[in-house]
Amino acid sequence: MLKVSVVSPEATLFEGEATSVVAPAFDGEVGILLNHAPMITVLGQGTLRVEGATPARFTVSGGFVQVVDNQVRVVTEQASRA
Repeated sequence: MLKVSVVSPEATLFEGEATSVVAPAFDGEVGILLNHAPMITVLGQGTLRVEGATPARFTVSGGFVQVVDNQVRVVTEQASRA
């Protein structure tokens, strides 16, 4: 399982496990599955989808996504539950 955290300036919006994450990168969507290569990318504007036992969707704008050792950190300038 992926360990996922979604953080905005106001609060930590999500902390938990997921089977996949789809994030709106600056140049299109990026899909993240288990054992993804290490990566950092700039977020664009759109819907962040966290899939798993408790799926979650967020509207995000700006920030970045970091993937290292099955940990996905989403740090965004603006976010709200979609």
